[in-house]
Amino acid sequence: MGRATGSWLSGPEFPGATENAYRGEDLGLPETGPGSLAGGWKRVLGLLLDWIIAGGLAVIIFGIKPAQGAASSLEMTMRSASTPQFLIWIAIGVLAVTIFGFTPGQFLAGTRTVRVDFGRERGAAEASGEEPRAAVGIVRALGRMAIMLFVVPALINDYNGRAMHDRATGTAIVLAPGKTRA
Repeated sequence: MGRATGSWLSGPEFPGATENAYRGEDLGLPETGPGSLAGGWKRVLGLLLDWIIAGGLAVIIFGIKPAQGAASSLEMTMRSASTPQFLIWIAIGVLAVTIFGFTPGQFLAGTRTVRVDFGRERGAAEASGEEPRAAVGIVRALGRMAIMLFVVPALINDYNGRAMHDRATGTAIVLAPGKTRA
């Protein structure tokens, strides 16, 4: 019954989605270990850590605000730091991924952003260390952040667990060397 009624609910079929033995196989990524696709919780952890780091930098730059009326000092500080925190988060996301291939939060979570648009053979060679990792570049990093600003695309995943902003820019979040899947 599920196949009869679920055809329009299931969404479009992606090429290669049914032939894969594991997530990331069609991208040339290993099943486990460094270079394999990161799980959803590691991605969320990296994002949360980046947001906390951006908030801390915003408070350091703009200072702690005194209490006003019924609003506490913490509330006034967070109100004044919200827009700078957002801008710092965007800057961290674009600059760090362009230069290093990961944000501070991704580094702490044990993940990194990589290009996966070169095909299966190149992806496998990069994951095994035979080829150097291709740089994500500022255009892709900026594109990822611009799409992520809308929040919803980051919540919609494909069969590989890649969000729409990763799919649109030909990138993926993978486990960094020395890390294992949790």
